[in-house]
Amino acid sequence: MIHFLQLAKPNVDVPADSVVIDKLNNRFHELLQMSWSDLSHTLMTDLMKFSGKLVAAIIVYLIGRWLIRWLDRMLNKIFERRKLDSSLNKFIRNMLRIVAWIFLLLIIVGILGIKTTSFLAIIASAGFAIGMALSGTLQNFAGGVLILLLKPFRTGDYIVAQGQEGSVKEINLFNTVLATPDNKTIIIPNGSMSNSIVNNVTDSGTRRIEWTFGIAYGDDYDRARQVLQGLIDADERIFKTPASLIALSNLADSAVQIVVRAWVKADDYWSVFYDMNEKVYKVFPEHGLTIPFNQLDVNIASLPSPADGQPGKTDVLKA
Repeated sequence: MIHFLQLAKPNVDVPADSVVIDKLNNRFHELLQMSWSDLSHTLMTDLMKFSGKLVAAIIVYLIGRWLIRWLDRMLNKIFERRKLDSSLNKFIRNMLRIVAWIFLLLIIVGILGIKTTSFLAIIASAGFAIGMALSGTLQNFAGGVLILLLKPFRTGDYIVAQGQEGSVKEINLFNTVLATPDNKTIIIPNGSMSNSIVNNVTDSGTRRIEWTFGIAYGDDYDRARQVLQGLIDADERIFKTPASLIALSNLADSAVQIVVRAWVKADDYWSVFYDMNEKVYKVFPEHGLTIPFNQLDVNIASLPSPADGQPGKTDVLKA
């Protein structure tokens, strides 16, 4: 209303810093000084110019919309050919569509004669504010994009990360979901996953199992080695190549320790591990091999007798 009064009253002082009002005021004076024929001609000329800009803007809009849809279809074909994760595929395409539509809108606004500097400033400031408010979320998002692109692990892999381990159930843009062997669900943010060590247990498809079996001192080591080799050869799940290892690893306090190493498929790891423990427990006694338990020999010496000054007898206690 104030602007309208300023335009209607030429004698009203206009602030020197109001450039837009000054231009409109001058334009209003020019229109008042024109005759009806000149005024109608000027209005028609301005209308024709605006119509031309409007037609150009509509044409640019139609062409831009077609290009955006065409590029979206092409990207979808490329991502599907490269077998990119579906969630990442959709997200990248949606982001590119939003950016393309913003640029198209700015082009159309520029064609209509509206200055786009203010629009760019608003978009930049809004983007900065959103980025600061969502810094942690954006870090997780960036980590999710890296994981989906570089694929250090995939759905179904068994991994150890952030002090947790389990099978990868889902890889989302912001977090990774693990399923533990005891059926717990663990959700780990992707920001920490992408910036830390991840142990992918099943990536190669094979795993090495290691056992440590003990036999008593005095048992036949060669006999124990033959029994263990027979158990390995009888299990078809254990690979013949690379060859298994059986070696005397340690002379411990209570047992002679034998280390056994064998290669199996990642899916067979736990079943082979438990089966071998059970077989050794049952078979060793059949071959005269003893699986010892921790044993400690304690010698207790009695103090000298105060009566005769002679040392007392020494008792031996086996525990």
